[in-house]
Amino acid sequence: MRKVIEGKIYDTETDKQVGGDSYFHYGEFQYWCEELFRTKRGNWFVYGEGGEKFSYARTVEQNASNGGNDITPVTREEALAWLEVHNPDADAIEEYFTDVLEDA
Repeated sequence: MRKVIEGKIYDTETDKQVGGDSYFHYGEFQYWCEELFRTKRGNWFVYGEGGEKFSYARTVEQNASNGGNDITPVTREEALAWLEVHNPDADAIEEYFTDVLEDA
């Protein structure tokens, strides 16, 4: 997916995927999938998609909806928080956030 937001191009094909998480199986009503990306310029965004019972759903007529997808820019702090919850692999977190991490 490719989307322009506030004059910036976000592209899931060319930007680097850093983490991902999903729930259920693709195509189910409550299915969702999110992936965290970092752009070549160091900006962060979440690409998400989901079934008609999740927040990515799109209304298609008065009482009906379909699954959908979207790109949402996030701050560096939000990207770290997303990784800690959805992809708590210390190696991935250390690669991008060593300056804010400390030993317990």
